[in-house]
Amino acid sequence: MPPDSPLYRLVFALGATLVLLLLFQLGLRLLSPKQTLKADLEQGNAARALLHGGDVFGIFLIAANIATGSMEEKSWRADALWVSAFGVAALLLFFVSSRMGVRVLLKSRMNAEIESGNVAAGIAGGAHSLATGIIVARAVAGSDLKTLGLSLVFFALAQLSLHVLVLLFRLLTKYDDSAEIQSGNVAAALSYAGLTVGVAIIVGQAVEGTFTGWGDSLLSYGKALSWGAGLYVVRQLIVQTILLGSFSLRGGTLDTEIARDKNVGMGAIEAMAYVATALMVLRIG
Repeated sequence: MPPDSPLYRLVFALGATLVLLLLFQLGLRLLSPKQTLKADLEQGNAARALLHGGDVFGIFLIAANIATGSMEEKSWRADALWVSAFGVAALLLFFVSSRMGVRVLLKSRMNAEIESGNVAAGIAGGAHSLATGIIVARAVAGSDLKTLGLSLVFFALAQLSLHVLVLLFRLLTKYDDSAEIQSGNVAAALSYAGLTVGVAIIVGQAVEGTFTGWGDSLLSYGKALSWGAGLYVVRQLIVQTILLGSFSLRGGTLDTEIARDKNVGMGAIEAMAYVATALMVLRIG
């Protein structure tokens, strides 16, 4: 088949997805033989199944981007080489960053909560895995060693941005997200999940693009990242003021609905508002 045909790209995309999923499953078996997706589903651990769901979604995104962004479509051997190199690098970054990120943002007990079957912890963990996958998919791709090095630098910058922005936005709540999620509050977990994925979409949009020099690239990154301020407007103006009819610069009725009343519907609406805003930014940014 011609290297520049859609079928050629599709074959590489499917191949990359299968290989990365198999490598990921192999890694899980080696690190924790009793905690594979099959075992978790058979044992009914919904929390770990949700975490794995975020893993699988993230890997699909990574594979699709690697298969298109690392091919020059001149030689299948060269394409296979760079897709493999960037694919393995992306998978390693994804696994390490997603697991460490949960520990950083939601404290060290979160893994134990997932093991115990805490669905709220599973939602938060799965969302963080998906968010990490979005960023890896946007940041890591290419067909030479220089681009691989640049990908690693900008991935680290994007991960730092994700963590900082999520921490800053969670200061808008007067309740402790980590404590609420650890206690099994699904509404708080949905709120956290929507915010994390929404921020990741914006950060991913900011980090993607052609490198034009450190000054220009970092300036463009900062400008694109500034769209994240829109998430504050969404929470405090649209959800808090328009939907709940209670204006507040921080906290307010939304905090009460999430933390005290554990209103799952309100948590879902807040989450979807974040993601919808991020997708709108992706469209017009």
